[in-house]
Amino acid sequence: MNRVVIRAEGISKRYRIGQREKSEQLREVLTRTLRSPLRIFRPAPQETFWALKDVNLEVRQGEVLGLIGRNGSGKTTLLKILSRITRPTSGWAEIHGHVGSLLEVGTGFHPDLTGRENTYLSGAILGMKKSEIARKFDEIVAFAELDKFIDTPVKHYSSGMYVRLAFAVAAHLEPEILLVDEVLAVGDINFQKKCLGKMGDVARAGRTIILVSHNMNAILTLCSRAVLINDGRVVEDGPAAEVTANYFAQSLSVSTDTSDLRNVPRTGSGKARFTSLSLQAVNSAGQEVPSAFTGCNLRIQVEMEAHADISESNVALVFYDSTGYRLIDINTAQKGSFVGLKSGQKARVCFHVCELLLKPGCYFLGLWLGRDCMEDIDHIEQATTLDFVESPETSKHVTIFPGSYLCRFEQNVFIS
Repeated sequence: MNRVVIRAEGISKRYRIGQREKSEQLREVLTRTLRSPLRIFRPAPQETFWALKDVNLEVRQGEVLGLIGRNGSGKTTLLKILSRITRPTSGWAEIHGHVGSLLEVGTGFHPDLTGRENTYLSGAILGMKKSEIARKFDEIVAFAELDKFIDTPVKHYSSGMYVRLAFAVAAHLEPEILLVDEVLAVGDINFQKKCLGKMGDVARAGRTIILVSHNMNAILTLCSRAVLINDGRVVEDGPAAEVTANYFAQSLSVSTDTSDLRNVPRTGSGKARFTSLSLQAVNSAGQEVPSAFTGCNLRIQVEMEAHADISESNVALVFYDSTGYRLIDINTAQKGSFVGLKSGQKARVCFHVCELLLKPGCYFLGLWLGRDCMEDIDHIEQATTLDFVESPETSKHVTIFPGSYLCRFEQNVFIS
């Protein structure tokens, strides 16, 4: 039986919440102290937040473990503790073997250095020897598909070229234990497939991997086991297929009252935010129907408000099935349309999705606003759920429904 290479016992991590005190001149400090001399003995109260609470974990040699959970659940904090980037407040972790971490692509890149120079710099920061980088250099450049631009300063790279090179360097680490935090979603769709294939090669090489990802397809493809973390605690540990199915079953139980999206969980810079979402199923004649059915049309309307100026940005709807597999990605960029807003402006984007051939079942819809590979402005992973029922037409015959496809749609953008 493979030996245990990672053992964590009772790991907890507490952070203090609050702003740092602004720097003051000596005169201001003396004046404040004279006015209230006892103040220095009364430390200002600070709010605390527990990112992890009593986490126990064992990982065996050669095992590929997936960590899943909502944003802010504590997954990245756990990887940082295992990587020795941060110390736990309590508990301990024991690791046997050389550890490599892919926690953030582009670590150590300098804009004024060329791609070649940054490859050596970033590789050294990630723990690779100069001889090892030299041996793998051609392979790294080929993987990133940047052979023509490798001697160009990276400040002239597009965002896609930058992340391709950054991931290529990080992906060619050869540690015994690899900790990966959501780095498979870089670049365009073809490069993402390439990244997934590379991680599959690493897994098949017998290395121990802990993978954090919101891509359930990647978790199911690469991992034999998954751990679900919620509010800093391990709530489920078992086979990847079983844990991911339970995770999305819980996600789909979230309230579908989407008249107000202001307080739902989200990520992004917050320069603009989705404020509401409404959807209506209609038949081929354009008449509203009480429930969505296989082959129906959907009218989906999202509203947003800008809290700062945003340049031309993309608005996307993403349909997922109950396992978290991405089925459909509809976005305004596919029609050459983008949303640019001044602070205080509001916008309404109306989508008309045609002939949605989803088999009967429960799905959920995510919303995203941003600029590809540059900025996430607002991302709501689970905005609402949607139940599809059998239609009279499709129930007459046994039908094999497609799992992933592009469908026809229309849209309009209104700015006020």
